[in-house]
Amino acid sequence: MNVLFVGDIIGAPGRRILAERLSGLISEERIHLVVGNAENAAGGRGVTPQVAEDLFNLGVDVLTSGNHIWDKREVNDYLERQPRLLRPANYPGQPPGRGVCVVRARNGVEAAVINLQGRAHMLPIDCPFRKADEILRALDSALKVRVVDFHAEITSEKVAMGWYLDGRVSAVCGTHTHVPTADTRILPGGTALQTDVGMTGPADSIIGVEKDIVLRRFLTSLPVRMDPAKGRMELHSVVIEVDEDTGRAVSIRRRALEQD
Repeated sequence: MNVLFVGDIIGAPGRRILAERLSGLISEERIHLVVGNAENAAGGRGVTPQVAEDLFNLGVDVLTSGNHIWDKREVNDYLERQPRLLRPANYPGQPPGRGVCVVRARNGVEAAVINLQGRAHMLPIDCPFRKADEILRALDSALKVRVVDFHAEITSEKVAMGWYLDGRVSAVCGTHTHVPTADTRILPGGTALQTDVGMTGPADSIIGVEKDIVLRRFLTSLPVRMDPAKGRMELHSVVIEVDEDTGRAVSIRRRALEQD
């Protein structure tokens, strides 16, 4: 089966290019399951129930997130009633929502999508590695297709997660840093890995934000509002072919689209 993982969707520009290009991409690549990170999909920070529903209606099957999932208060109740919008599983206590879901793909195969968040240079939440062990132990062993969104800041932690889960999941797709990496590969145990898938949003920007705003922040160290940039858009994703009988990745390719 073919899985499309879409990198961090940034505000209205990210939603717009998805609306215009996702259907064609699904058809062209014969995609059976679409996963997209939506933690910045509403105004560049957080996600609202309406934005999530809009993305589902475009053809995204599961929405993952990260540390910005909590930025819109109205999403808390929605997380409880919408199992296909995930928050990182390793937040401590009992926060709203869930960090893993099982969905039936377009070809009838059931797949698990797992959302984890790193700790290096981020909030000191529960260990994502041990949480991954816990989740995998609880999954039905007959469920072979397993896709992980690891939302983390530093490259080494993301690569470490890939090696840690090699042979136990179909793919580890890194998110959060918004810049696509060139380490797309399949590890020896059959797990596809890309350290960061990149972002879906404004191309002429600094990781999705208006250039002048970010430059002002670096030059003055004063707080600014991180508004999404306008203009040319890009869609970064990976296409992963998975052997549905074994859960091993057969191939992984980067797909990047641009438009004005």
